Amino acid sequence: MDLEKRMELIKKAPTEEIITEDDLKTLLETKQKPTAYDGFETSGLLHLGSGILRAIKLQDMLDAKCDFILWIADWFAYINNKMGGNLELIKKTGEYYIEGWKACGVDINKVKIMWTSDAISDPDYWKGVIDIAKNTTVQRTIRACTIMGRKEGEMQYTAQLLYPMMQAWDPFYIKADILQLGMDQRKATILTRELAPKIDGSIRVCVHHHLLAGLQGFESGRMGKDDVDTKMSKSKPHTAIFIHDSAEEIAEKIKKSYCPEKQVEGNPILEIWKYIIMRKFDSFEIKRPQKFGGDIIIESYEKLEKMFTSGEIHPVDLKNATSQALDQIIHPIRKHFEKGKAKELYEIVKNARITR
Repeated sequence: MDLEKRMELIKKAPTEEIITEDDLKTLLETKQKPTAYDGFETSGLLHLGSGILRAIKLQDMLDAKCDFILWIADWFAYINNKMGGNLELIKKTGEYYIEGWKACGVDINKVKIMWTSDAISDPDYWKGVIDIAKNTTVQRTIRACTIMGRKEGEMQYTAQLLYPMMQAWDPFYIKADILQLGMDQRKATILTRELAPKIDGSIRVCVHHHLLAGLQGFESGRMGKDDVDTKMSKSKPHTAIFIHDSAEEIAEKIKKSYCPEKQVEGNPILEIWKYIIMRKFDSFEIKRPQKFGGDIIIESYEKLEKMFTSGEIHPVDLKNATSQALDQIIHPIRKHFEKGKAKELYEIVKNARITR
C-alpha cells in the first residue's frame, strides 16, 4: 500500500485533527508498522461513540498498516471514582468493553490489549509518571484534568492530579507512536507530544477523532475541544444510543432527538449519518411520501446534507431512516450479548450503579 493511501485512511472521518500531518507522513515513511493506541476509562455501557465509532476508526488504522493497542485504563476509572470506585467492577467492565468491541467488528486477534492494572506493579511505570510530573507545572496539570470529563472547578482530590500525568506517560510506556484518541483528550496528548523530545528524543503524532454529539444537540452549533456536556454520554442515557438498545428504544430516542429542519450545525442526526451510517453502508434508502418525491437512495453523506439543507428531506423522514439504519447495525451486536460470557458481563455492567 502506498503512502498516500495510508495517509488517506488515517485522515478519514471520524478523524478531526492530526498534529502534524508532516510528522505523520515522516513516521509512515520511516517505520513500516507504527504503533497507535487509544485508552478507555472503563465505566458504563458502550454507545455509538465509544463502541461502533471506535471500531470504525480502529479498522482504518489497521488498514493503514498500523499496529494498534487498546489500553484498558481501569485504574484511571478508579481514580475518577467511576462505577462507585469499585475496582473489581471496573475490571469486569473492561472485560465487557472487549466483548463490546468484538461485537462491533474489532478483530481482537489483530490488536494488542493492555491493562493499566498490569502496569502499576512496574516501578518503571511510576518513574515515568514522576518524570512527566517533574516537567509539568501544577497549573497545567489542573487544566489538563478536564480530560477526565470534569471541569476545572470540579477538581477536589489529590489523586485526580495523577490522572493526566499517568495518561501523558502511557504512550512512552507502551511505545505508541500515534496517539489516536478523542478530541476531548487533547490536553494529555499535546502534553505527551511537547515533552517527548525531552523524555526520549522522539516525535509523537496526535490523531484526534470527532466526539459524537449527544441526541439533545447543542445550541452553540459547534462542540468545543473540552466540552463535556454535549457529547454522547453513557452517564446521560437519554443522549445516547447504546449498543444494546432495542429497535423500539432506538426509534423512541431518535424521535425525540434534536434535528431542526435544514440545519446542519449541531444536528446529532446528521452526525450519525456522517460518522456511522455512511461508514457502514455504501447506500441507504430513505422512504418519503410520494407527494414529497418518493423514496430516495443516499450514496454519500454529501448528497444527504445537500438534500436536507434544501428541504428535500424532512426531519421526520430522516429520523425514521436513521432508526432503521441503526437497528440494522446494532441487531447483530445485541445478538452477541444474548448468551455466554458476553451476556454475563453485560448483565453485571447493566445492573451496576453508574457514577459520573
